[in-house]
This record gives sequence, structure tokens and C-alpha cells, in this order.
Amino acid sequence: MVEPPRRRAVVTGLGVISSIGSTPAAFRAALEAGTPGVARIRAFDPTPLPCQLAGEVPDFSARAVVDKAYRKTLNAMSRPVQMGLVVSQLAMQDAGLAKGTVTPERIGISFASVMGATDIDDLAGASKRSSAGARQAVDMAVWGEQGVPEVPPMWMLRYLPNMPACHATIAFDMQGPSNTLIPNDAAGVMALGEAFRILRRGAADVMLVGGSEAKVNPLSMTRFNTFYPLTRRNDLGGAAVRPFDEAASGSVLGEGGAAFPLEELEHAKARNATILAEVVGFAAGVDRALAGPGLARVIRTAMAEAGVQPADVDHVNAHGVGVPALDRFEANGIGAVFGRDVPVFAPLSRFGNMGAASGLAELACSLLALKHGTRPGTLNHDAPYPGCPITVHAGAPRPVTKPYAVKVSCTDFGQCAVVVVKRWEE
Repeated sequence: MVEPPRRRAVVTGLGVISSIGSTPAAFRAALEAGTPGVARIRAFDPTPLPCQLAGEVPDFSARAVVDKAYRKTLNAMSRPVQMGLVVSQLAMQDAGLAKGTVTPERIGISFASVMGATDIDDLAGASKRSSAGARQAVDMAVWGEQGVPEVPPMWMLRYLPNMPACHATIAFDMQGPSNTLIPNDAAGVMALGEAFRILRRGAADVMLVGGSEAKVNPLSMTRFNTFYPLTRRNDLGGAAVRPFDEAASGSVLGEGGAAFPLEELEHAKARNATILAEVVGFAAGVDRALAGPGLARVIRTAMAEAGVQPADVDHVNAHGVGVPALDRFEANGIGAVFGRDVPVFAPLSRFGNMGAASGLAELACSLLALKHGTRPGTLNHDAPYPGCPITVHAGAPRPVTKPYAVKVSCTDFGQCAVVVVKRWEE
């Protein structure tokens, strides 16, 4: 029995929201120019916080972008949900995919998101009414009788992680597979992998892949300053996040989103779509010890599916959060597969850690590099830490000389996801 040819998956559009640009052209120009998007927080006074830096999206307005027919729903969305809807619309527009251009049952969504941080105003009144004063515990009996009635009735629906996918499917009448992936920094690449598998097995012809997150608010910043190794080098501003560098001191949070339609090749050709790149391999796994061998195994699995050897790869796109222990873990995994022969590019230092949106925003840098033929350098990498097993590409952009890029995402719990993309050539 002859097996049917394997369905191929291509990227046919790009939407991006970030602190360095919110159109593909502006985003790429900032990458090429080495423009930093990390600065002192402006959304609120960060003075009490140890880390006062973030990658904020300036002047974000969903109302200015979202189709008029859907604007009335924006009041029921938190900032990360709004960013998810907006970046989905930007990606669909960039791909030339209007509502109704794909049979609803053949278009779906795979989205990366996490539970959003509550706006203080949503719970402040109820909390104040239920406590005896500043620094006093909440009286749960009073909370139940007097506090809960003050909580907005739509409170939970503003923050649930599946809300970006929910609103996008409604806005674009997507009735195919719909999934939300939540493993933090690895969620974006895992969402892409899920969409890749769905297209390969023929369950859809188009899958919108996206991710969004907005952590630059008082609650998230307080929590992450307490539990996550954010840098204290506020004096460095845009030079604070230093991937794989001997002077690395911690990470910085960011906000934004990235999305693109992943489309079955023949479907894309039939409508004369512009193709940015082809997705050719994916794998995921766990390296709980944060040592490197588990990540190396995942990289090799993704490359085996793609039929790619290290010599075929132009660059590895790393997460590179600027936290020494996490960068060492990631470098150990990458180095075990590629050694020092393949350059590593880590774009996060430009716009901060966007969490669930990071993997796709970082991947967008490689998609644009493959498309346009130049690869930006890693910002804020001056000297590798002692014993670093990889070669980090820093400095001026360089020509793309090989057809493949490998995107690596991992979390501080050891979750790993890797995707292999190929430059599109007819």
C-alpha cells in the first residue's frame, strides 16, 4: 500500500506586538538596528520594586485596531486578552485571510496564554471591605457576605487563559480545532507544534498560531520580583538583560504577542499566498534537572523529524533569558548538539521575557531573517561566561547562509519545546 504524501505546513503571515515594533516592518527594522525595547516602567511608579525595568508596548490600543463589529466586547477583556485578539487580527490580515475565506470547519487555532493578573481595581474594593485595615488579613466571612458582591460579574472571564483563542475563533468564525497551551515560556512553540501536528494529520487546512501575555502591572511585577530572578541592574536600562554573558544578572519582563497562520502547502498555493517559511520538525520534552541532556534530546528529535543535520542549520534561536543558571542549562543542551559550530541568536534581551508569547515573538525574528536574508545579532552579549559551550552571534547583522533555523524554548521547570523551520524556496 502506497502511503499518501505527507502534508506540508507553511507560514503565510505574521502579526507582532512588542516594545520594539508592532508591525513586521517596524519589528525587523528595530532588530536590524539593535534598538532596545527595555526601559524603566512607565505604566505605574515602579520605585518600590527591586527590578524597575520592563519591555512595555507603547500606546497600545485595541480599540484602534479591532474590527468595529467586535469592539463592544473589549470591555470584557484584560490587556493580555486584548493583545491576543489584536495580534490574531494582524496576522490574519497579513496573510490575506478574511473571515469566510476558509471553510469554518477547516480553520482552527492553537494559542499560548496563561492566567492573567487581575487589575487591582477589580478586587481592591472587595478586599478593602473585607479586611480590618492595611496589612490585615481578609475576614473570609465578611468577604463572602460583603466582598464578593463587589467583584465584577465578568471578572473571571477577563483573565482565563483560553480567552484569546475564544475571542479569535468568534471573530473569525473558526470552527476547527481550538486549543490553548499554558506551559509558560515554552507555550508558544508548543502551540506551534500542536498546530503542526493537526495540519499533518489532515484535521484542518489553516491553523492560527499565536501567543500573548502582559506582565507589566503591579501584581505581576511584585510576584515576579519575589519569586523569579529578575535583574536589579536598573541603571543599565536597555542593556540589563545579557544572554549567556559573564555579566548576566537576571531577566526582565515584557509584554506583547505574536501570531501567524500555519497553512497546508497546497491550500496556500491555491490562493497564491505569500509564504514566509516552512515548518519541518517539532519535539517537546522535559529536562527536570535543568542540566542540558534532556534539552539536547528534544533538539535531536525535532531535527530528526526534519531530516536536518547541524551542518544544515544557519542559526539556533535561543530563549536566552539572562539568568545565569537558566542560560547555562540552555547552552549545555544547545552545545551538546551543535558545539560551537552553529551561531546562537538570543533576541529576548531586546523586548524582555514575554512569557507565553516569548517563543513565537522570538521565532518571528528567525522567520524574518530567513525571509530577508540577514540575521540580527544578540543584544547585550559582550563576553561569554567562562566555559560557555556555544558561539553567540553578537554585533552587526550577518547574511543568512543556510536554509534552516532551530528555535529552542524552555522554562525554569525544565519544559522544552523545539521547532525547525526552513527558508521558503519554490
